[in-house]
Amino acid sequence: MLLIGFCPFRRFFLEEDAVNEDGSLLKAKTKAVNKIGHALHELDPLFRKVTLENEKVKAVVRDLEFHVDPVALQSMVICKQPEIGGEVGEHNDSTFLYTNPPSALGFWFALEKCTPNNGALSFLPGSHLTAPITKRFVRLPEGGTGFERLMSEEEEQEATEHAKGKYILEACGPGDLVLIHGSVLHKSERNTSQNTRFAYTFHMIESPPRATYDAKNWLQPTPSMPFPHVLDQPNLKLINPALA
Repeated sequence: MLLIGFCPFRRFFLEEDAVNEDGSLLKAKTKAVNKIGHALHELDPLFRKVTLENEKVKAVVRDLEFHVDPVALQSMVICKQPEIGGEVGEHNDSTFLYTNPPSALGFWFALEKCTPNNGALSFLPGSHLTAPITKRFVRLPEGGTGFERLMSEEEEQEATEHAKGKYILEACGPGDLVLIHGSVLHKSERNTSQNTRFAYTFHMIESPPRATYDAKNWLQPTPSMPFPHVLDQPNLKLINPALA
């Protein structure tokens, strides 16, 4: 995946197969972009309205009772271009949006039909209970980003043995919402069809003191752009059921 341009916290990434070895485009720009991120919910009024000013989203967050006071920290439009939309391998989101304890949750909105041919999501059922977070994506001391192990290779291999099974593909239609637990293993295949597979996704994590998001993480808030709270007030049911 190749970066083609950016302004603060907004970046455009290309499909790998959209670029020649000399860096020239093999596809029109509109058919070359893999995704746009990572702070659309902060920088674009439309995505802010959908993400942070959406009463239906807030109702889902409250009803899930997964977070007390969640903040949004990443949002993207994912394009999956026709014929070249790249495969996304097995992963869980808490590896990339790490908190202690893990608390990531993804809201994934299908903007078009998602089918077996254009790269619909697949999930490993129950893996959020059996697959531990084995590494995290961090800013490296020497610059750039990479992975930091949370357990040894032997421990990771042993843990992986307990997280095997058959993936289930989840086809969905425009407007469908898929909730993705931060520990569940999921993936998507290459888009071999003639159709795009556009989706909008954002992620939330628990805020301190219930979870710690530290300075090692690749994505960092700034004084001018802290991670925004998703709810107008903390979920009272989880603080004191008698107050709900």
